[in-house]
Amino acid sequence: MPHLSHLFLCRRYHLKNFSTTTTTTTTTNTPVTRSPLYLPLSHPTFLIWAANTSLGKTLVSAGLAASFLLSESSSDPRKFLYLKPIQTGFPSDSDSSFVFRKLSHLSLRRQPHSPLFSSNHVLRASLPAANSVLGYGCGTSCERGMGNLGWYEERRVEGEGGSGAVSELVCKTLYAWREAVSPHLAAERESGVVEDAVVMDTLHNCLRVELEGAGDTRKEIDVFCVVESAGGVASPGPSGSLQCDLYRPLRLPAILVGDGRLGGISGTISAYESLKLRGYDIAAVVFEDHGLVNEVPLLSYLRNRVPVLVLPPVPEDLSNDLMEWFDESRGVFDSLKEKMLSAYSERIKRLRGMPKKAGEIFWWPFTQHKLVPEGAVTVIDSRYGENFAVFKAHNNEFITQQFDACASWWTQGPDATLQTELARDMGYAAARFGHVMFPENVYEPALECAELLLEGVGKGWASRAYFSDNGSTAIEIALKMAFRKFSFDHGLLSDFRKDNMAGRGVELMVLALRGSYHGDTLGAMEAQAPSSYTGFLQQPWYTGRGLFLDPPTVYMCNSTWNLALPEGFHLETSKLENIVIQGAGGMHMVDPLFQRVLANECRLKRIPVIFDEVFTGFWRLGKETAAELLCCAPDIACFGKLMTGGVIPFATTLATNAVFTSFLADSKLMALLHGHSYSGHAMGCTAAAKSIKWFKDPQTNLNVNSEGTSLRELWDEELVGQISSHPAVQRVVALGTLFALELRAEGSNAGYASLFASSLVQILREDGVWTRPLGNVIYLMCGPCTSPEICSHLLVKLYKGLEQFYQIKAY
Repeated sequence: MPHLSHLFLCRRYHLKNFSTTTTTTTTTNTPVTRSPLYLPLSHPTFLIWAANTSLGKTLVSAGLAASFLLSESSSDPRKFLYLKPIQTGFPSDSDSSFVFRKLSHLSLRRQPHSPLFSSNHVLRASLPAANSVLGYGCGTSCERGMGNLGWYEERRVEGEGGSGAVSELVCKTLYAWREAVSPHLAAERESGVVEDAVVMDTLHNCLRVELEGAGDTRKEIDVFCVVESAGGVASPGPSGSLQCDLYRPLRLPAILVGDGRLGGISGTISAYESLKLRGYDIAAVVFEDHGLVNEVPLLSYLRNRVPVLVLPPVPEDLSNDLMEWFDESRGVFDSLKEKMLSAYSERIKRLRGMPKKAGEIFWWPFTQHKLVPEGAVTVIDSRYGENFAVFKAHNNEFITQQFDACASWWTQGPDATLQTELARDMGYAAARFGHVMFPENVYEPALECAELLLEGVGKGWASRAYFSDNGSTAIEIALKMAFRKFSFDHGLLSDFRKDNMAGRGVELMVLALRGSYHGDTLGAMEAQAPSSYTGFLQQPWYTGRGLFLDPPTVYMCNSTWNLALPEGFHLETSKLENIVIQGAGGMHMVDPLFQRVLANECRLKRIPVIFDEVFTGFWRLGKETAAELLCCAPDIACFGKLMTGGVIPFATTLATNAVFTSFLADSKLMALLHGHSYSGHAMGCTAAAKSIKWFKDPQTNLNVNSEGTSLRELWDEELVGQISSHPAVQRVVALGTLFALELRAEGSNAGYASLFASSLVQILREDGVWTRPLGNVIYLMCGPCTSPEICSHLLVKLYKGLEQFYQIKAY
């Protein structure tokens, strides 16, 4: 007959290394995890949430552990990992101790075939919590912070056979505080505030060690893991961040413990929506039966998308140690476990199959599909702030983290906090407005967005905002505006007003810079010089209706800034500051003096000036607008991408009052006859308003100076110089959120079609930096909120990658 050894095989207490200072964190710029994210997917791992405190999360965790470890259907050894990252009320109310004790008692009661070895660890604790365990103080030198408690207990229950393979229960509390209050309050009162990144780092390392170590060379053991939160979904963690935000980098699939009491329907739905808003997948909802049949309206609301399970009422008399309740609940926990295992299997199946399906049905832009094998397809499970969570299907499947160095093709700017803010505000806009047509209508998001644009990037020159849906379209609109303004100023409209159509013979052209790129719609392409994008293979209709100038450009080489002059262009001096970027043309910096002189000459000849700021606007180059860098204003300017934080397509074309009035007349035919079904859509306007204000406010964007006029330097000058001096590098540019380099290459290895940089790209991706080249040009792009520390980290990785690349190519 099985027996419980009442003698603990090991119980140790020790307290050491208490910090003398309290570490804190901010909620506006969430720190990244200190260790690279590596989440093994070899075994199911779930996060247990609750709609509120005291709803039975730990009962659910214990019930799942019993269902998994004490199953009669399997005699194979198993391992259940229970992690409690944040615990208050310690040691009297220790959830890991509860699971540890209950599984020992249930194991005795159910008499499993295999022995069960259980352990309970408490890793770190505040000084008051540690003293409660040890019964004495640690002296005046340990007055603040968290210490390594190292509290541990274990016990073994023999199986029916008394020998054989041993199943294992591992319970761990990562951080504990004594007072039974919200974690942020307990941490503050006990001088034990812990940064979000530190909590996540410890949790991530525990998962990696326990899940990776679950198998050996002889046989893989079945493992099931749950991570249990503290309090409710939106309860604060020890730093004050909401726990639904704290745990978001891992994006573990969720089990929501709902509320079966009066008012519980509302609380459960609110908790569910809070999790969905942050991108969590919810595998099931489970709650205790209080006789109110709350599952019926919950199932109706969830439309059967998520299973809802009901546990029997927990008895008020706990004299039987809940053993009968666990027995009565056994079928529910078995069903919950199976649904969780099914959800895990379906997720892995989807992730594994995505690259093949993508290669069969997608037509990716700017991609030669013959050069993209199935193994080269990046499977992105989610995005959190500046990072991708990427699924890797090597020998051991896992989720890892890659910094999005393309800023998702130049659009992304939000940190993790702004991402959540945008999701909430856009959801509100969708719920309030859906979509309404824009002509002759006004609604708050559109009005606020237009006011912010005219008070910000258009301040001092623009009077009107014309909304569209993408940057290329914004350029099309700008061209129409400019053609009308030129025609108006030069008397080309008089014949049309007299119904004289002879004026149709007038041919209008643009004056533009060679190497510029303004989008892929037909009119925007006509305003570009011949390039890879406009040749017969891509655009047989292209004629290039313009005069295209070769501008002087600025670059760094060997730590020195240089000015490159086009052939036949002579200039004695030029200030190497305040440069504007050509993006798709190869990340060239164009000399600002040249641009300013060109704009002034156009104005003298009454030629309207258009600034294409779809890429450069809203802090991409360190200022809110390139007009501030050039110290001159346009007649028309186009903005997009970062205007909404990059989360939804939206663009605007700003114009002076003189441009606007050139369209005013008694005939509708004189109006600007251009538009889109989604002009001024509410979600785009809402996202733009939020992003414009967020990026400009020093309280939310820690990179903006106190006046809200410029970003601090993000790229370390010494590292930039070091990279510019590397023998594999031809030139470097660094400005605002952009760093770019051109690799030394000749012939077919240079230019947009070059594959020369592919090995460097692969090296960077393997090192956690997702980038995509422009031929032999490699760039890193961050957001306006990205910390200089992260940028320096990226440059260090880039330099290390260049060293490997240089040896591979053997220049």
